[in-house]
Amino acid sequence: MSLLLLGAPVVAAAQAVVTTAAPGAVAVSIYRAPYRGAAQAMDRNFLEGYALVTETRELDLPAGTATVRFEGVAAGMLPESALVTGLPDGVREKNLDADLLSPRSLFARGFGRPVILRRTQPKTGKVTEEPAVIRSGPDGAAIVQTREGFQAVNCSGLKEGLVYQGVPPGLSARPTLSIETQSSAARHVSVRLSYLAWGFDWQANYVATMARDGTHADLTAWVTLASSDSTGFADAETAVVAGKPHRDGNAWDELAGSPAKLKLKCYYRAPPPPPVVAPPPPLESMDIIVTARAVPIAMAVPPPPPPPVMAVREDLGDLKLYRVPVPTTVAANAQKQVALLRKPAVKVQVMAKADLYRWQSYVPVTRVLRTRNRKEDGLGLPLPAGPVLALEEHGGALLPVGEGALPDRAEGEDIDIELGTAPGLTLRNQQQGKSGAQTAFRTTLSNARPMPVRFEGRLVLNQGESVVRSSTPLGRKNGMPLWSVVVPANGTANLSYTVAAAKAKVSDKR
Repeated sequence: MSLLLLGAPVVAAAQAVVTTAAPGAVAVSIYRAPYRGAAQAMDRNFLEGYALVTETRELDLPAGTATVRFEGVAAGMLPESALVTGLPDGVREKNLDADLLSPRSLFARGFGRPVILRRTQPKTGKVTEEPAVIRSGPDGAAIVQTREGFQAVNCSGLKEGLVYQGVPPGLSARPTLSIETQSSAARHVSVRLSYLAWGFDWQANYVATMARDGTHADLTAWVTLASSDSTGFADAETAVVAGKPHRDGNAWDELAGSPAKLKLKCYYRAPPPPPVVAPPPPLESMDIIVTARAVPIAMAVPPPPPPPVMAVREDLGDLKLYRVPVPTTVAANAQKQVALLRKPAVKVQVMAKADLYRWQSYVPVTRVLRTRNRKEDGLGLPLPAGPVLALEEHGGALLPVGEGALPDRAEGEDIDIELGTAPGLTLRNQQQGKSGAQTAFRTTLSNARPMPVRFEGRLVLNQGESVVRSSTPLGRKNGMPLWSVVVPANGTANLSYTVAAAKAKVSDKR
């Protein structure tokens, strides 16, 4: 069904209207979705991050009261967050005209209003028109009332469409912020508009390429920034912000998405299936002779590709901001990537770890890539959260050996990237005898790999419990006993320990 619009609405202007169609300069800072985990990918169908948009616009204000219309703002703008500076006497009122002109909004606002029902004969192209009134909402079939009664549009087999005679009040062709202001005299001003908008997000992705020595890795990272907003920002000063800023309010729960499409249904009988056509007969065999003559061609060596654009890190209070050093377009309903970092020969340690619970007989063992976020280890910079892909060389090709996630890590922190189940390692935990005031356990770790493996096992105890004896000295990590051992190639390691139960509290009743 086609939708046409004739004419324009006649609006009685109560005061002067000043319209600015686009910003002269714009900056977009994108904040990550606050509840998305480090390993969780962006949902490109529903981006839950937000952006701080700052625009600079030039205006010619008349003397007296005027309505200023900022066209082309983000459709997901939070109007209560909008700040406008540079006006002579400030802002008296602001409103977001976000009910956009679309087939669905036209049809929904046209309920009970007169339209023209236009029919086109598919064979002859003859066009007929008759007046009608919309009698249904935008969900389901399009029902109109004509002189002949009620009809469902697009159900007659003809090409049908509705022609509207004007724009219903309250619809705007572009997202627009309207404000009321006043000026004592006519003047040209430069104003700055800043606001928050939802429907944006960004993500860091890391690739760790292991060196042959197993103790170093080349770490690269990319930033993917995405927008689901219907407004694009060309040549914007773009940045992404790492960390979780504190935010009050629940405005995200009240946000409306982009204008929905008009989907009208017509219940009809399905057409019969097409007739079965027999396949063509096979071609007769024939001899084909092709004569080729070698012609030397001078192949020019293409120049190397330009280096990727690298984001530049800046401090933003307790947060970290990564700025794209060149103007870039944050396109509507699109995404793009820029390089975040390149760190060669980062010191790493490939190891295994596990948490030992007494009720587990066979304990899962996790492969871990460990490093320290320090300059002497090849890093020493804030690292935003994101998924990590580990690669190793096998037979001359780089193959993935594990996927994990990196949480937000500040400079100086230790980093453990869990890469899934450790291959070739089996950990068994057995209770020796019955449970009592002191319970004995024996843990055996078997290594089926042709190389030694460093392992850390944390003994998870209940409150008040303690290890009173162990076959090897234990360390501590996060308040729990820690078993550290290097398991030889194709060998085993054993730990025997005894856990003392928590002492019962004695109450003094008098």
